[in-house]
Amino acid sequence: MNRLRSLVFVAVVFTQALSPLAGETNSRVAVFFSPKGGCTEAVTEELGKARETVLVQAYSFTSAPIAKALVEAHQRGVRVEVLLDKSQRTERYSSATFLIHAGIATFIDARHAIAHNKVMVIDGQTVLTGSFNFTRAAEERNAENLLVLRDKELASKYTANWREHRQHSEPYTGPAAKTSEPRP
Repeated sequence: MNRLRSLVFVAVVFTQALSPLAGETNSRVAVFFSPKGGCTEAVTEELGKARETVLVQAYSFTSAPIAKALVEAHQRGVRVEVLLDKSQRTERYSSATFLIHAGIATFIDARHAIAHNKVMVIDGQTVLTGSFNFTRAAEERNAENLLVLRDKELASKYTANWREHRQHSEPYTGPAAKTSEPRP
């Protein structure tokens, strides 16, 4: 019975903590859902607030508005670095080439079967994460979610993980030709 009360208490506190924050972008936690739930807009809005650093880990990255917001941050003097899954070397519409042509350090994390992260750490204080891929399809057709978490301690943990993956990643130098070999 005590365990049940504890679980109910935790559930109520958690629900009360999150429910008024859904979609509010000035709160400590905000949540967005797709399709057409404002995920891309939330990402670009947060990137527009960046002043020092933006660290990105992305599995699929084809969103022109998000790529443009990263370039704008870079042009404001924000240090932007991007880690992408190896599939982005051969994707027909990857934003990777756009980013490197804009002078943004872009790397490929090829150590894993899939580098399936969808994370941004902004100014060491804000984490954007969830199932939301940085793609037009994720915004317009898929059922995905995005959390915006303003927590310095959490951002520090994500930054440490980003750095760990950066150590074994290779610079992206442009699109590679697709091979006819089957994927492992």
